[in-house]
Amino acid sequence: MRGVRSLGLVGLYIGSQIVALLLALPFRAAGYATNSNPSSPTAPLFLILVIVLAPIGILLVVRYKGGLNAIRWLILLGISFSLLFTLSAAFSLLLPQVYLLPPAEIGTWVSPASLLAVVTAVLLLAALLLEPQWWVVDLVGFVAAGSLIALFGISFSILPTVILLAALAVYDAVAVYGTKHMISLAEAVTEMKLPILLVMPSEAGFDYTRPAGTLTAQRARPVEEREALFMGLGDVVFPGIMVVAAYAWLPTRAVLGGIGGNLVVAIGALLGSLVGYAVLMRLVARGNPQAGLPLLNGGALAGYALTFLLVFHSAGFGLTSGL
Repeated sequence: MRGVRSLGLVGLYIGSQIVALLLALPFRAAGYATNSNPSSPTAPLFLILVIVLAPIGILLVVRYKGGLNAIRWLILLGISFSLLFTLSAAFSLLLPQVYLLPPAEIGTWVSPASLLAVVTAVLLLAALLLEPQWWVVDLVGFVAAGSLIALFGISFSILPTVILLAALAVYDAVAVYGTKHMISLAEAVTEMKLPILLVMPSEAGFDYTRPAGTLTAQRARPVEEREALFMGLGDVVFPGIMVVAAYAWLPTRAVLGGIGGNLVVAIGALLGSLVGYAVLMRLVARGNPQAGLPLLNGGALAGYALTFLLVFHSAGFGLTSGL
């Protein structure tokens, strides 16, 4: 059953990368990039700082009475706005942006994409509040991951992305194996039942809402008796940024049967991260918490570098590429 759980997580992982690739270029055309200078080596520094400081802040706040609930609502608020923005952007690719209601001379109009985004975001938020089962958490996490990967991938070109992934891999290793505060954060997050951790149980009937379903309870049991695997949303998002950055920023000239070189290298980065994922799952099977980003980010970077060399025959690795 452990293998089934691993395949379920890898399905979410690959699916989110595919969604991000589909959204990347339309998002960039619509001007959704979060950074005005995507080629600057200092572009990811603010994001790195937030990622380093946010867990420490959360752990400090949850020590106080009511702190956990306050953090939960703050994260829910952030998730709500994120879902509203990303769903509206995604739906606008499929639906007309504005539809005039008759009679047209009155000038009354409605945006089907925005309306559908609001309804979907409210339903997902209500599900998280009322019945945060594992599949609800995974669904929201999947939507958020695909959108975040696309947004960050179009916001950082190759060099800043390499800096971001390398820095976060080192930080994750220190936070899990050194200070161990990332383990404490993961345990606190499972109490919130929010899509910061993806959950993949052995059985569809797994009840994530009961105390025995939390990460802390699962870790207290022998490895062979654990009912679910957990994976941080960041372990999906951050290596995926390399995939989208390759697709968004590298030359599109055709190679391999007409497929663009940018897409080939993006797939190479994805395959590299999947090799890292396979190694990670073998380590997770031993029962101890593992830092995912050293293997996932490292695999994505290695897959990118190898495929780039094969496709573009350049030792520059596209580090100075951009628009």
